[in-house]
This record gives sequence, structure tokens and C-alpha cells, in this order.
Amino acid sequence: MPHYRPSTAKPLAVARWLWVVAAMVLGIVVVGGITRLTESGVSITEWKPVSGTLPPLTQGAWEEEFAKYRATPQYILINGPAGMTLETYKSIFFWEWVHRLLARSIGLVFAAPMLLFWLRGQIPAGYKPRLMALLALGALQGAVGWWMVKSGIAQDVKVSHLRLATHLGVALFTLAGLVWTALDLQALARGKARSRLTGLGALAGLALALQLIWGAFMAGLRAGHVAQDWPLMNGAIWPGATQSGRGFVEALTYDPAIVHFLHRWFALAVLIAVVVVARRLKAIGARPASIALHSAVGTQILLGIATVMTGVSLHIAVTHQLVGALLVVAMVWSLHCLGAPQSGTQGDFSRKG
Repeated sequence: MPHYRPSTAKPLAVARWLWVVAAMVLGIVVVGGITRLTESGVSITEWKPVSGTLPPLTQGAWEEEFAKYRATPQYILINGPAGMTLETYKSIFFWEWVHRLLARSIGLVFAAPMLLFWLRGQIPAGYKPRLMALLALGALQGAVGWWMVKSGIAQDVKVSHLRLATHLGVALFTLAGLVWTALDLQALARGKARSRLTGLGALAGLALALQLIWGAFMAGLRAGHVAQDWPLMNGAIWPGATQSGRGFVEALTYDPAIVHFLHRWFALAVLIAVVVVARRLKAIGARPASIALHSAVGTQILLGIATVMTGVSLHIAVTHQLVGALLVVAMVWSLHCLGAPQSGTQGDFSRKG
């Protein structure tokens, strides 16, 4: 008779670790928003994964970094003529350095415990490929981040809004993967099967993804400054194009006024999708997820209006980005409930089985 060896898998412990990583991703989304709004993204002109962990520590090192920044289009065309000093440069350097340091920390907090769980045999069967995919997404995010920054170092006074959207999109997709996997592991700890993505869930998720992409376009194009009134835009329903000579597809993605218009009113499609999903959640007994989803989307819409009407206030705009990420969490939780066997049993984050 072969010797029976009980499973050493610890799905709940792995799930808790993934929640920590997800919280850190929320943090970096906030810092990323501050970095963009303070125009700090191209303040560090080189990618040094190891030596770049520490900021400049001497006056000479600061002068060297500032000299590199003075060669960028952003300094030559905007900050140089405005009289930027070394002390002012240090303030924008800080946010980009914090952003990169947090990114490194997330990589470490993900990779080291995963290796430990792996070596101890504590990762449940079937989850290793998914965790490896999440690790790969983290590595991709780092590469996309540098690809984005490079567009502002050599090509323009700001980073490409398309690359910015890619950077934010990968971050939020990774966040969604972390949350979904953590919820699956919590279900496993309760003896339940993993969830599947339903047709309704896919449509609702797609609607939110499109809104988030155009939100990133808004940020990259500074389109929030096009109009400060609501619901009209500069007194009109249709703002008209601000750039001429672009084709239809280019206008949808490059023209600040049209991007603003689309992001503003496509929010209604997302709201409709949320209402449909929330009604279904109530029907299956997942009321907590329904409340979270309603609360997140309502708060996000109000913050979006406030961001526009305050002329893109830093604090409100950053909160808008944070709640957007929380809306992703609420949506993933809701879609997980929709696709779960006996869905009503998965309507609470805190259940431990």
C-alpha cells in the first residue's frame, strides 16, 4: 500500500497574500496618478532596476540627474522657460522615484512569497500556471512603464497617451487577475468550485474596460481641461473637434474634446451594465457585492464630474483614479459571484470557510 501523504496546500494563506499584493497595486495606481498629474513621469531619464533603488545622495549626483532631465523636450519647451530650479526638479523626481520603488516592492512581495509557497508545496493544484501568469504580467508592466516613459524623454513634452493607456490597462488587468484568483482560492478553502466568466459578466467587464481605456486617454491628452461645465461642454452638447485633419478613428483616440465627450457619456453604458449585473446579484443572494458595485460606480461618476468642474483638481483627480481601480475590484467580485456555483455563498470577501 502506498503511503498516504495529506495535502499541504494552503489556499487561504495564498489568497491572503494575493490580497496584500492587490492592495499594493491599488497604491501604485494612486502614486501613478499623482506622478502623471504633477508631470513627474519623465523626471528620471534612465532605467536602473538595481542602482536606481536609491535616490541621488549627494549634491553632485543631483546635479547629474538634473542635467539629464534638462535634455528632455519637457524641460526644453516647458519647464526650462518657466525657470525650473534644482529644488523644483527634486519635487517631481520624488514622485517618479516613489512610483518606481513601489513597483520594485510589488515585484519582491509577489515573487518571494510565491517561491516560498511553491517550495513548501502550499500552492493548490492547478494554480501554479495562474500565479506564473500574474508574475509575467508584473514583469510586462515594468517593461511597458519604461516604454511609456521613453516616449516622453525623446519624442514629446509628455508621454504617449496610447502608451499610458497600455500601462494603466496592464496594471488594472493584473489587479483583476489577483482579485479573481484570491476569490477562487477562498472558495476552494470553503470546498467550493472555482468561478467562470459568464456572458453577462464578459459584456459588463468589456464596457468597464473601454471606459477605463478612454479615461487613460483623457489623462494622457489632458482632455479634462477641454471643458469645465457639466452636462454640457463649453455650453454645447457636442464640443466639436479641437484638431483638424484627422480621420475618424484617429479623432476617437487623439482629439482631446472627442475623447472627453466619449469618456463622459460612455459612463452611462457602464452604469446600465452595472445596474443589470447588480439586479442579477440580488437575485442570487449576493447583496454585498451588489452594494459594493453600486457604491463604486456612483462615487466614480460623481468624482468624474467633480474632476472636470474643478479644472482637474489634483486631489479629486487622484481620488477619481483610485475609485476607478476600486470599481475594478468591485466588478471582479461581482462577476465572480455571477459565475460561481451556488453563487449566493460567495457574496462576502471575509468568509474563510
